[in-house]
Amino acid sequence: MTKRTPRMSEPTYFILAALLGGPLHGYGIIKRAEEQSGGRVRPAVGTLYGALDRLASEGLIEVDREETVEGRPRRYFRITGDGREAVTAEARRMRQAAAVVIGAPSVPGGTATA
Repeated sequence: MTKRTPRMSEPTYFILAALLGGPLHGYGIIKRAEEQSGGRVRPAVGTLYGALDRLASEGLIEVDREETVEGRPRRYFRITGDGREAVTAEARRMRQAAAVVIGAPSVPGGTATA
């Protein structure tokens, strides 16, 4: 079980979600997170690598492999079982929270009743 707090930031959520489809390098994570979030999340390179280091230290992701492309090192990351569990738990939490609002009865004027 992970030591995650019950709620994770949106960038962390989309970084982990980006890796659900398989290992990616940094730029691939940025592009996939941007696509999956509808453009809301596009981490800057420095921010991304800080987040990746933190997620790796928490055991949520790990380095899959390293290669050199055009003389530059490229690291690919993959999500771990704990990472998959954490992002899935966060998705469930958000779905339950959204259901409260989406399923709320409306009063005339379009506002939900309390």
